Amino acid sequence: MTNTASSAVTRFAPSPTGHLHLGGARTALFSWLLARHAGGRFHLRIEDTDKARSSHEITAAILEALTWLGITWDGEPVHQSLREDEHNRHIDRLLDEGKAYWCECTPEEVEAMRERARAEGRKPKYDLTCRERNLGPGENRVVRFKTPLTGKISYKDLVKGTITVDNTELDDMILRRPDGSPTYNLAVVVDDHDMGVTHVLRGEDHINNTLRQIHLYEALGFPVPAFAHVPLIHGPDKKKLSKRHGAQNILEYRSQGILPEALVNYLARLGWSHKDQEIFSVDELVELFNVDGLSSSAAAFDLEKLLWLNSHYIKESDVSRLADLLAEQFAARGITGCDRSTLEKIVPQYQPRAKTMAEMADEAAVFLIADEDVEYDEKAVRKVLTDEALSRLRDIRNLLADLDSFDESALERALNEHMERSGIGFKDIAQPIRVAVTGRTRSPGLFETLAILGKAKSLARIDRALSL
Repeated sequence: MTNTASSAVTRFAPSPTGHLHLGGARTALFSWLLARHAGGRFHLRIEDTDKARSSHEITAAILEALTWLGITWDGEPVHQSLREDEHNRHIDRLLDEGKAYWCECTPEEVEAMRERARAEGRKPKYDLTCRERNLGPGENRVVRFKTPLTGKISYKDLVKGTITVDNTELDDMILRRPDGSPTYNLAVVVDDHDMGVTHVLRGEDHINNTLRQIHLYEALGFPVPAFAHVPLIHGPDKKKLSKRHGAQNILEYRSQGILPEALVNYLARLGWSHKDQEIFSVDELVELFNVDGLSSSAAAFDLEKLLWLNSHYIKESDVSRLADLLAEQFAARGITGCDRSTLEKIVPQYQPRAKTMAEMADEAAVFLIADEDVEYDEKAVRKVLTDEALSRLRDIRNLLADLDSFDESALERALNEHMERSGIGFKDIAQPIRVAVTGRTRSPGLFETLAILGKAKSLARIDRALSL
């Protein structure tokens, strides 16, 4: 079975016990691309059988994150918790066929078995005490699967190659807990079969589960899907990615002003490649994606690479769209009341160099805050607003007050004429004006800055600077 089959069906099955992070988002993306490339179907299953830790709020956040990334699913999301009767029906079938058995060993007894095995240099696992006792149901009993006692389990992983393990390495896994609820491995196999899944793509930390699940597929008489296990994402120090490496949940990247197409592009390249191409549109990814391009080596998270891609997509984006995103960033900072026209004037001033929309908002907030809230850089004030500069600034303030038009061309013309009359250069007025109206020595172009601020704000801020 290959990923080019037109009938390819994949799925993403997050657990709503935690938010969607980079690793899960990459798994979802690869699974989605595999299905879309093959013209197949991509399903979403919420694995919410851990009722104590599962959360409706986290489920909603996971769906929101996937939607933001553009990862769309076919049909309605399947909630695993609603399929418990179906899972138990198959457990009962395995019991009836002698492929599973009731076990009354307590967790404490099983742990003691494992401790003895460790002490004797054997693999720590359940010692099969109840395997042939033919017990029936009873209080606090579990159902275990009869793993073959001899032979090997082997499958060809689409990323890792052939993986083979002796069956003696595997435990008689629990299929049903004492409370009657099915366990993960059983539920996954039944759900994947019922959803018609042909390809399972997930992290390499699931390989041990895959070996056990293949036994269940075969015992239940289900066709075994193709499996592809991708390496985990590491930090720059080659350790498992964590918050200390700068990793966050997907919606936090959105709030920090990462564009979805940048994150999708970055995630796609985090363990997959096509020649030496770095920048891919979503359509290109769908067209080019195949499992042959997946790496069997761990990928390292590189925040600077993500920011580089994000800056590329900011440059390529429509000003109107960025204005919407900038308004959201301002609203998150409590800055409201900016009209659309002003936003669309602000964006091009920062678009060529902003790495994130959050960075753009931080820089551009100076245009929207109250005049009395402008914070003046003390070093800039001492260096730039000298007595001579303040004298020139008073003249410029009077000049600006008399202007009827305050657009860029009118400002440039008036200030150029003033410099020519006064025998001074642009460097003599640019920084004093810039510090006066923004509080800092760096801003967009001088004429653009004054025009965006408008006449009233520009004059008010110059007056404040003159009174420092």
